[in-house]
Amino acid sequence: MLALGIDTSNYATSLAVFDTQAEGVVCAVKRFLPVREGQRGLRQSDAVFHHTSALPQMLAEVAEKVPLSSVDVVGVSAKPRPVEGSYMPCFLSGVSAATALALGAGVPLVHTTHQQGHVAAATFAAGGAELFRRETLVFHISGGTTDLLLCEGGRVLRQLGTSTDLYAGQAVDRIGVRLGFAFPAGAEVSRLAAQCGETIRPKVSVHGMDCSLSGLENQCVALLEKGREPAYVAKFCLCAIGATMLKMIGAAQEEYPGREVVAAGGVMSSDVIRAQVTHALPGVCFVPGEYASDNAIGTAILAANEVGAWPM
Repeated sequence: MLALGIDTSNYATSLAVFDTQAEGVVCAVKRFLPVREGQRGLRQSDAVFHHTSALPQMLAEVAEKVPLSSVDVVGVSAKPRPVEGSYMPCFLSGVSAATALALGAGVPLVHTTHQQGHVAAATFAAGGAELFRRETLVFHISGGTTDLLLCEGGRVLRQLGTSTDLYAGQAVDRIGVRLGFAFPAGAEVSRLAAQCGETIRPKVSVHGMDCSLSGLENQCVALLEKGREPAYVAKFCLCAIGATMLKMIGAAQEEYPGREVVAAGGVMSSDVIRAQVTHALPGVCFVPGEYASDNAIGTAILAANEVGAWPM
């Protein structure tokens, strides 16, 4: 069975086709939304416009590799998270395209969420069907989440911890824009941070499985104003996020011992954070960037799972 996934987040337009028999991704296409220089994001009306403009050509790219008439189920991220009241207009673009495709082909349409797509893609990449089925701790850290989740079968069973103010991805992007990088700035901040050879041990604010990150932005701004090198400030920012993760994971493992920990979300693509966390906790699984950052792979997997086609 072939499952087509569509995700129209606040960062990227993504399409993916998952083959349940081969248990692999047949095709994946992604484009980041254009953001004007110096800006820290897009208005939702602009995001909807860019998604709507990009989807026809991107679907044509997919169709060159996989005929859309061969797709057996369509999945789409309909909202950010699986909680009541979660809503962003940008996801309506994907829902409209997915609905038209499913109706035209006469195949099932599965609505899921952006966060569940991240969870499914990450757990699949980390351990295939076996880990996807098991109860797992998933750290979803992006521009709109800093959530520690208890998951199973692509479902979020419970949110264990989160940021009470600023999200990790927001902090990285804000510091990155201040350093002169375009939004989203995570990749550039990570590359710059890698140039700093100093050992940095920032103080972080963690209470149980919840954290506060608003002070991180203020600390980074203060360091820049004191004349610290941009590479040091970039590494300070990422090391603070890594240290925050470690404390939150430690608290979760006390309550849920033996659960594997998987890192998902765009911020988890940072080599600096990956090295810091895996050095302290080698068991934490960081998946490849195409499964960690915004993607439609997890959305396609969830669609196949919903209709009982995967796991086999």
